[in-house]
Amino acid sequence: MIAFPAGVCVWIAGGVTHMRRGMNTLALTVQQGLGRDPHAGEIFCFRGRKGDLVKLLWHDGVGMSLYTKRLEAGKFIWPVSGTGEAVQISAAQLGYLLGGDRLA
Repeated sequence: MIAFPAGVCVWIAGGVTHMRRGMNTLALTVQQGLGRDPHAGEIFCFRGRKGDLVKLLWHDGVGMSLYTKRLEAGKFIWPVSGTGEAVQISAAQLGYLLGGDRLA
């Protein structure tokens, strides 16, 4: 797994994201949909409709990176907010989220 900085803010996008979106479209989603700056060094996480695919968007100060992880079996456990907006988690929680803890 990628080692993200310990103090970085991680945002989980509420709802489902179309997984054909690339880096530029996801950055636009962050800016317009979440009201955040995609170049501020925060990590933004998006989940597909089936729940087996996650995309992470991160600007590390040098350039924008897009990471994708797909599960062979099961689904990612995805936190939800009552309002359907973005949920903030820690970098450690992101590690648990991507670490393979899955629902059957």
